[in-house]
Amino acid sequence: MASYISVPRDLSKVKTKVFMNLTRRQLLCFGAGALIGVPVFFLLKGTGNLSFSAMGMMVVMLPLFFLAMYEKDGQPLEVVAKHFYEARFKKPKIRIYQTQNYYALLQKQYDLEKEVERIVCKNQRSNSEAVRKEKEQ
Repeated sequence: MASYISVPRDLSKVKTKVFMNLTRRQLLCFGAGALIGVPVFFLLKGTGNLSFSAMGMMVVMLPLFFLAMYEKDGQPLEVVAKHFYEARFKKPKIRIYQTQNYYALLQKQYDLEKEVERIVCKNQRSNSEAVRKEKEQ
């Protein structure tokens, strides 16, 4: 009887496990959650309500567990949150698509050249009229 082990085709998605089939990131987040959650439990235990202290500990530890486990499209939670923040709040909602109309630029250049020719011709005519008047005097 043969036993088969499934091997993923895309090896880039395989993450190295460090301890107890957890990645380094997961161990770090779970450890931080335990370091924060256990003291919170014992602080809230002094109120006398054990259920309240357990719920308080879970509420404090849950974001760190979520940070360790959540992944979307191969990106961890903080990267997804950063992209969400930038798209929602930091960057403008309406992005105006602007192009450079080269035909309009060519037309503007043509109009400027015509205006320069008109000014030059006007100056030449006024100069030739001034020369003509000097000759007449």
